[in-house]
Amino acid sequence: MPVSISNNAITKKILLLAVLLTGLVGCASSPSNNGTVSDPLEGFNRTMFGFNDGIDTYFLKPVAKSYRYVTPDVVETGVSNFFSNILEIRSILNSGLQAKGKKTLVHTGRFLVNSTLGLFGLIDVAQHMGMKKLGGEDFGQTMAVWGVGSGPYVVWPLFGPSTLRDTVGIPVDIITSPNTYVDHVRTRNSFRAGDLIDTRASLLNVEKLLSGDRYVFIRDAYLQRRTFLINDGKVEDSFGSDLKSDGNF
Repeated sequence: MPVSISNNAITKKILLLAVLLTGLVGCASSPSNNGTVSDPLEGFNRTMFGFNDGIDTYFLKPVAKSYRYVTPDVVETGVSNFFSNILEIRSILNSGLQAKGKKTLVHTGRFLVNSTLGLFGLIDVAQHMGMKKLGGEDFGQTMAVWGVGSGPYVVWPLFGPSTLRDTVGIPVDIITSPNTYVDHVRTRNSFRAGDLIDTRASLLNVEKLLSGDRYVFIRDAYLQRRTFLINDGKVEDSFGSDLKSDGNF
């Protein structure tokens, strides 16, 4: 049975975990208009799911556990804020392309305030100034708003869950990422690895919430979450509705 996703802290962590359990980096999309999931590549997808899950189990998860063990909570929070602030740039561009004026202003305000008063994004000062963290925007969401169909669900090795539409959007998201323009290769790779490890470490406590066929659970939850983001939350939404939203992700 498909899972309906709410905009709250626990479900958002589950879906971030979905990205990491089905791939190290990823973009997904939405179910088809009739509410069923387009998954004609399920055999291939399950194979890739297993491959990516193995990488997570034997490499990424142990590294994340070590990171959490040696890193003070205040430092973890600062690192998470820093990488989240970088993503505001991508959200600014895509909100603008989608003609979402208010979201563009909020993402812009958050980036400017946190990059200056927040010490390069280490401290989320903007949330205390009435600019709460919003759902991020990427080029896959932009194409959806423009009316481009999602195509079937697909899981790529290392890149994780996506659709044909969002696969096309991945190069654009890479181009619009500030990390791409760091000339020093070791520094650029360190930023990417740090972001990945920090995200994985934040999800270590929520794996027990996954149940049943993990592939199906993660696929359905992830796709419905993408629908939620594409429509800015204007979808029917019941899973975890008793839990308070923190406005993040």
